[in-house]
Amino acid sequence: MSYVDPAQFVTKMIDAGEAKAFMSTRDTVIRAYMAGAILALAAAFAVTVTVQTGNALVGALLFPVGFCLLYLLGFDLLTGVFTLVPLALLDKRRGVTMRGLLRNWGLVFVGNFAGALTVAFMMAIIFTYGFSVDPNEVGQRLGEIGQSRTVGYAQYGAAGMLTLFIRGVLCNWMVSTGVVAAMMSTSVSGKVIGMWMPIIVFFYMGFEHSVVNMFLFPSGLMLGGDFSVMDYLLWNEIPTVIGNLVGGLAFVGLTLYATHARTGSEWNRPAEPEQFTLPVEART
Repeated sequence: MSYVDPAQFVTKMIDAGEAKAFMSTRDTVIRAYMAGAILALAAAFAVTVTVQTGNALVGALLFPVGFCLLYLLGFDLLTGVFTLVPLALLDKRRGVTMRGLLRNWGLVFVGNFAGALTVAFMMAIIFTYGFSVDPNEVGQRLGEIGQSRTVGYAQYGAAGMLTLFIRGVLCNWMVSTGVVAAMMSTSVSGKVIGMWMPIIVFFYMGFEHSVVNMFLFPSGLMLGGDFSVMDYLLWNEIPTVIGNLVGGLAFVGLTLYATHARTGSEWNRPAEPEQFTLPVEART
């Protein structure tokens, strides 16, 4: 059977987190760069489909192709390592430290951003014929997304910031569920089906994904969006990263770890009574 039961795939989650914590700088950055680039291409594809069909659901149904590809290729997203690497630290795997965890997160962030920015620049060239004409319809839409999801939050002040944060939490609840769902099966088809379902939910609902936004907002700035780099950082990327961290770790990583790797009976099992053994003399 291709299905893997929860106790087994949670062990795989911890093992994966441990492996990522010890991965070399070179491999971590390359894998993160490619993950950011592929997810950015998927986002560009989904926006193009949505604009051309006028149906956001069609774009959401097709967006997960990028997520599935990057996962099957063994690349890393920031949202995934937020969930997996802390489990290796919590499980006290030898050599896994907070410094190693933060190093992994930092390198993956840089790699994801570089990959997404590369694709943003390439797509901006396509949408404007090398910046020689105004953006086409898809390019204009990207500019509108960047504006509405930065200054659009800012106009509501603290309430807007809270909304942005919660959307980040809900996003990585779904995305990390997709990461875990891929571990539930040993077949490619099973992995793809498991990943596809929660990714559709996050994209169609407009939740905030830090790596997707690394493409959307630089693209918007290149294509005439009426917002600034500071707007992007303060009113989207930074709160989204924090929300993604909380969502993936609290609602996926820790919950699965607590109930499958360290079940309630293991946490609360009473100490075994000491066995009293009679001295040899007393037994004779």
